[in-house]
Amino acid sequence: MPNPLLRDWTTPFGLPPFDEIGPEHFRPAFEAALAEDRSEVDAIANDPFPPTFANTIAALELSGKALTQVSSVFWNLAGVNATDEMQAIERWAAPTLTRHHVETVMNARLFRRIDELMARRADLGLDPESDRVLELTYTSFVRAGAQLRGEDRARMSEIASRLSELGAAFSQNVLKDENDWHMKLEGEAALAGLPESFLAAAASAAKARGIEGHVVTLSRSLITPFLQFSQNRALREEAWRAWTGRGEMRAETDNRAIAAEIVALRAERARLLGFPNFAAFKLDDQMAKSPDRVRALLMSVWEPAKRRAEAERAGLARLAAAEGANIEIEAWDWRYYAEKQRKAEHDLDEDALKPYLPLDAMIRAAFDVARRLFGLGFTERKSAPRPHPDARVWEVTRGGEHLAVFIGDYFARPAKRSGAWMSAWRGQRNLGGRVRPVISNVMNFAKAEGETLLTFEDARTLFHEFGHALHGMLSDVTYPSIAGTSVARDFVELPSQLYEHWLTEPEILTRFARHVKTGAPMPKAMIDKVLKARNFGQGFASVEYVASALVDLEMHLLPDGKGFDVAAFEAEALARIGMPKSIVMRHRTPHFSHVFAGDGYSAGYYSYMWSEVMDSDAFAAFEEAGDPFDAETAKRLETAIYSAGGRQDPEEAWRAFRGRAPQADALLRRRGLLEAVG
Repeated sequence: MPNPLLRDWTTPFGLPPFDEIGPEHFRPAFEAALAEDRSEVDAIANDPFPPTFANTIAALELSGKALTQVSSVFWNLAGVNATDEMQAIERWAAPTLTRHHVETVMNARLFRRIDELMARRADLGLDPESDRVLELTYTSFVRAGAQLRGEDRARMSEIASRLSELGAAFSQNVLKDENDWHMKLEGEAALAGLPESFLAAAASAAKARGIEGHVVTLSRSLITPFLQFSQNRALREEAWRAWTGRGEMRAETDNRAIAAEIVALRAERARLLGFPNFAAFKLDDQMAKSPDRVRALLMSVWEPAKRRAEAERAGLARLAAAEGANIEIEAWDWRYYAEKQRKAEHDLDEDALKPYLPLDAMIRAAFDVARRLFGLGFTERKSAPRPHPDARVWEVTRGGEHLAVFIGDYFARPAKRSGAWMSAWRGQRNLGGRVRPVISNVMNFAKAEGETLLTFEDARTLFHEFGHALHGMLSDVTYPSIAGTSVARDFVELPSQLYEHWLTEPEILTRFARHVKTGAPMPKAMIDKVLKARNFGQGFASVEYVASALVDLEMHLLPDGKGFDVAAFEAEALARIGMPKSIVMRHRTPHFSHVFAGDGYSAGYYSYMWSEVMDSDAFAAFEEAGDPFDAETAKRLETAIYSAGGRQDPEEAWRAFRGRAPQADALLRRRGLLEAVG
């Protein structure tokens, strides 16, 4: 039988035939697709006719169809089903694909054609989108080392290949620590304080591992509520140390040496390209442009956040003392006493809230917001192929016309990477024919035997990732290289973080937050409490995030990275900014997958906050219009942001929507930190 990865698929919506694809198909499919792409690239580079946009840039955009197809299936499946076989393929594929990419950008004849087009750019008569693609193509080749010569050129290739190997190893080590660790809860003392919703999820997690009773795993949907509700301080500490110790639990999964080598190689890569450090290189083509601007943003939040966090800690200490606990608040105590304080201050009980947030209802809520803003319809297709039995597939339409396919994979399970993300099984393009996207959201909610109930943060995560999904599904550009989320890293979080705002709109909560058993809407008094408590604990949340972003920035400002000691550097960097003792970084270096499992957020974890400045100000446009679903504002938002991909500079895209530069004070106002400035 022919390799299913290399066929034209006749499945509904052209989805991958998942039931026919096995691990054994990937390596031969990759090898065939790589050979085909290499032949296509060589044909473009060796074209005897003078370079034109059509025979060079557009031809590159259309090349590699098979490789794109095989790669998208593999990397998506590797994230949700990281078996030993798939991880072995990943260790081969990561450096192999990197070497292929390096060969392409280092192809001297190909770059000469691109360079010549760039030199004649003003005379080519290109439309704005094509002109933008030419500019981005040229820049990407230069930043990958196309202008290097001799030993520098060879060394750049070695660095790129090694970084891909290290990134795959880093990711697999974190996953192994997360999969292998669990803590069985035995006896009344171990279960004290844990609500029924948690116990149901912990029982389901135990069953999945073939264990009787209840277990805590390192899934965020289990570890966070355990730290919030468990009355057993010793077990809280044990769970917290496991959670923060991922990537350095044992010798076989210790990521510290890997992270150190990555930092050193990135610094060397930047120097080869003429930059003083990796942060300067990475930020050069982002909205921020320079490390100084990033640091200024982060520090503008750091001091008020730290003051707020210290006040929060003092309040937790008073609460603990009032209950007779003669303790100093430690990191494993913070969430426990914060939950008590939130309940006392806002009369808001997380366990009383969860029955109003069933997963299915929150999915419908996210869909309904998209219907009201952008006119989208969602029809579940239960017979469509899916990557896992738990996954669900929807056809997305507008005005009766097919727009996209959306796949939701919501539950945690062994061999699935932790966290939440959006990805594309197929990207959008209009070049060479209209191709509509297949977009996926992946979550790791704790699956219950009956209806899965979410925390409010879980619901916020669902809306966040669906905002990314809309960025992919609404994409309407010509060229695949700029489609969907192919934008500057510090712009890509704008559509997702902006979408979170609609979750807390009272009319959305009233319509969709209904009790799982009675169907009664969330009481207005509870909605008011939810809205009033939005900024509860923002000192803690801001400190743990900003600390991670600052450490990421500082380590990538090192000029060479030689002798880089992960633990020592982290401790020194945090000491310099006065990190509160009872708070840790949201992501400690050995498990900081955003930064080390790939190049995406390296020197770029600040991006969430950079985008938050814009998303806070963007939602204000709807508030100024007097309607969170104002049609004119929504249309402008879709045209300038959600459908535009990377066809224009991010600052131009922002101004096209908002008409002015973003106002940074919206960030502090949203986080409730303005009063902490003094």
